[in-house]
Amino acid sequence: MQDMLAVALVCLSMLLCSYAQVSLGNGNRNATVADELALIHFKSNLQDPAGSLASWNSSSHFCSWRGVTCSRRHPEKVMTLNVNSFGLTGHISPYLGNLSFIRILDVGSNQLSGEIPPELGHLGRLQELNLSMNSLEGNIPSVLGLCSKLVILGLKNNHLQGEIPVEFGNLKDLVILNLYANYLSGELPSVLGNMSSIQRLNLGSNKFTGLIPLSLSHLSGLSLLVLESNNLSGAIPSPIWNISSLVYFSVAVNALSGTIPPNALSNLPYLQILLLSTNRFHGHIPTSLANASNLRYFEILNNKFSGLVPLEIGLLQGLQSLSLAKNLLEANKTKDWNFMTALANCSQLLYLQLDYNRFRGTIPSSVSNLSTSLQYLTLSNNEVSGVIPERIGEVVGIQVFALEYNYLTGTLPYSLSKLGSLVELSLTGNGLSGHIDLAIGNFTLLNYLYLRENFFIGSIPSILGNFSSLLEIDLARNNFTGTIPGNLFNIPTLSHYVDLSHNQLEGAIPPEVGNLKSVTALSANSNRLSGEIPATLGKCQLLENLQLQNNFFEGSIPSLLSRLKGLETLDLSSNNLSGQIPMLFENLTALHYLNLSFNDLVGEVPTGGIFANATAVSVQGNPKLCGGIQNIHLPRCSFESSKKKHKFPVVPVILSLVGLGALVLLLLLVYFLFTKHRKRLANGPSASSSLESPLFSYSQLLKATDSFSTANLLGTGTFGSVYRGKIDGETEYFVAVKVLKLQTPGALKSFAAECEAMRNLRHRNLVKVITACSSIDFRGNDFKAIVLEFMPNGSLENWLHPNSDSETEHIHLNLHQRVSILLDVAYALDHLHFHAAVPVVHCDIKPSNVLLDADMVAHVGDFGLARILVEGCSSFQPSTSSMGFRGTIGYAPPEYGAGNVVSTEGDIYSYGILIIEMITGRRPTDNAFDGILGLRNHVEMALNNNVMSAVDVELVTEIGNEQTTVGGSSSKIKVNSLMSLLKLALLCSVETPSRRASTEAIIKELQVIKRALAQGE
Repeated sequence: MQDMLAVALVCLSMLLCSYAQVSLGNGNRNATVADELALIHFKSNLQDPAGSLASWNSSSHFCSWRGVTCSRRHPEKVMTLNVNSFGLTGHISPYLGNLSFIRILDVGSNQLSGEIPPELGHLGRLQELNLSMNSLEGNIPSVLGLCSKLVILGLKNNHLQGEIPVEFGNLKDLVILNLYANYLSGELPSVLGNMSSIQRLNLGSNKFTGLIPLSLSHLSGLSLLVLESNNLSGAIPSPIWNISSLVYFSVAVNALSGTIPPNALSNLPYLQILLLSTNRFHGHIPTSLANASNLRYFEILNNKFSGLVPLEIGLLQGLQSLSLAKNLLEANKTKDWNFMTALANCSQLLYLQLDYNRFRGTIPSSVSNLSTSLQYLTLSNNEVSGVIPERIGEVVGIQVFALEYNYLTGTLPYSLSKLGSLVELSLTGNGLSGHIDLAIGNFTLLNYLYLRENFFIGSIPSILGNFSSLLEIDLARNNFTGTIPGNLFNIPTLSHYVDLSHNQLEGAIPPEVGNLKSVTALSANSNRLSGEIPATLGKCQLLENLQLQNNFFEGSIPSLLSRLKGLETLDLSSNNLSGQIPMLFENLTALHYLNLSFNDLVGEVPTGGIFANATAVSVQGNPKLCGGIQNIHLPRCSFESSKKKHKFPVVPVILSLVGLGALVLLLLLVYFLFTKHRKRLANGPSASSSLESPLFSYSQLLKATDSFSTANLLGTGTFGSVYRGKIDGETEYFVAVKVLKLQTPGALKSFAAECEAMRNLRHRNLVKVITACSSIDFRGNDFKAIVLEFMPNGSLENWLHPNSDSETEHIHLNLHQRVSILLDVAYALDHLHFHAAVPVVHCDIKPSNVLLDADMVAHVGDFGLARILVEGCSSFQPSTSSMGFRGTIGYAPPEYGAGNVVSTEGDIYSYGILIIEMITGRRPTDNAFDGILGLRNHVEMALNNNVMSAVDVELVTEIGNEQTTVGGSSSKIKVNSLMSLLKLALLCSVETPSRRASTEAIIKELQVIKRALAQGE
């Protein structure tokens, strides 16, 4: 197709040149040919999957083509070329440099790659050049500095490298320069100060080092200066603060130091956004900020600012966000808190962050005068004492109210019940006391309730059962009494944890506890609970941690607890439990800690499962127990009980022997069929019998791959190497040839497995196998190969981890593309597991086995380790002697290493690791995660703290550009999508196979995420 297109273009060019020769006397017509040819060459370098350039054909004049506007004074000359967001891929043609009259060239928001053509520097009339939101690489051509009439130059969100050309200093008319989110480096050139007309200068999210040039202070008309997320050091040059036109100034996330001069904001009357967070600034907050009367966002968190918060901050009537967290700010005396009173004048305040400072004394009652629009108020991890102000409920808009880890005392104010918008209430780690029932209203929006480590008394109010949005509730380490209200366990959203431990609760656990079907942790230990442990706990299928120790429970341990397949920790110690230990506990494969000590249990201790690990089980203090493994140090069980245990009726024994004999005969039959099948494979599966295909000989494949030249080598693995081959015929086409390394142990078995697995598999997201070749090479050696459909965009591995030899180096997969690829792989797994002629387990899902076609559609390949399951089963367990470790380290599920169980759930685990790798950009075998802190744990911790710390820098960069527009909905959608993806990854890769997500659930979740991203665009 590409060759035919090239021939057509040559013919068209010859025709146009011929027409130009006939019109030698017509200068305008020659000029027309030049512009039309430039557009034709531009199109010839592009792929247009959306058909956006369908009108670009000979049936209409090029000035009427979509995106093209010609001059009125010169009707045959292109003035504007605007193909923004046309969905184009390919390269920018250097022939665009021939559009000599063009004023506006906008190819932004496509998927263009390659370098910026230096020929664009010839466009002397060009006023606006937008190449943003593509995948362009290489250096910025210095000749762009010759486009002296440029007013707007946009290159943001690409993969550009190198330094800013000093020739940019010649762009005297430039108003906007946006280089945000690239890989530019070096020091900022002082010649930037020569761009005398510049108003918006965005150099954020790059790799610039060194000092901020003093010459930037010469840019007297500058309204936006963004230098955030670089490696800049030193102090901000004092004259910068004299650029009175500044509206937006951000140097956040650098290594800047020094102080902010007291009069720094004296000359900034238009300043609305000042972002200084995450640097090394120290000293006092300048009182001159009152002069920046239009300031809306003032964020200095994570620095070393000290002293008092100036009262002048209350003069900023338009202030919306004030973030002073993680500094050394102080308040010791009552008057030091007057800034809180002053903030009452800021009627638009939405966010007030004061955490992690050195605030002492009591919170002033004036806090109740803060804006009713305030949504976020945090004072955690300070040294605040006294009581919570009585009228705090007047700030009715608060959604997050956090005062944890201070020295607060007294009772909860009644007015707290007025905060109907609360999403999180965190008062952990104080000295609060009294009853809570009158202070907590009908918080129907509340997700998180943290009252841990206080001195609250009385019963747990039943009104908590009405909090229909609760995800977590922590009432531990208080003095609550009475019984546990049953309706507390009827909240359908409770899915994280419930902690009622270390109180004085009495009575039985309500049977409604079985309604907590999504809770992962339940702690009620160290109370005065009694009665029997409810069997309904067996319905809590997602429970991982159950703590009921130090109570007065009696009766036997419910055998239904053995249904909790995901249970990891179970502590029932120090109760009055009796009866035997349920033998079914041996089947709890996820269980790694079991404490049954100090009860009144009787009988034999099991020896399988967790009971085989003496360090993971505690049964001391049960004098009637016996048996178990030797390291538990219990007495042997008596002969009588042992004899009774092993005494069986004769008839069942005979029936068992008969059944065993039938099983042996069945196994012999299976062995005979398997041996016959393996011999047929050893002789080489023919293309006609194993796979539908044309037949290829060894000599044909040798020719197609240029004698298996290294130039055609696409990749190599344990059992074979893959080469690109070109098949000659009526129509030439490319294939991928996987040549087996027959000298490698297991290679022949891999070849047979792949042929068998792929024989009847056909799906859009599976690599199509064309044929198999079993032959003899020219030296008389066995030769076996599989011929596959060629994937021009290579493997996902090369896109995620490009190297210096990779053709896809530095090409950025955006979030939407990554989600599409994940959805394609999920479709493939769903087909393999549930919709193929027979169920197939791939056994080796990883980036190198996910291949991308010309349209970036993902195809799962390499079935060399695949297993075909018996219909109706979801797992296959061969003997350990016949099978080694299956899969790839880091991607293979833990059960493959432990018991060699091959299952569809194993593929889901590998898929979860694939999601993590695609979102973090880190391999699961990354050396940075050696030891107990694996990549999965790193992601889990990040989700609970700062999710973006675990995200691939390319995705952070993609989202970062939205931050220049405060509150950008697209940025929020992408961050939420990342969180959803990582949560899905953790659900897919849990240790317990039965708890992993299904392909149906995965596909539904990814479809939701994909739709959200599409709407955000």
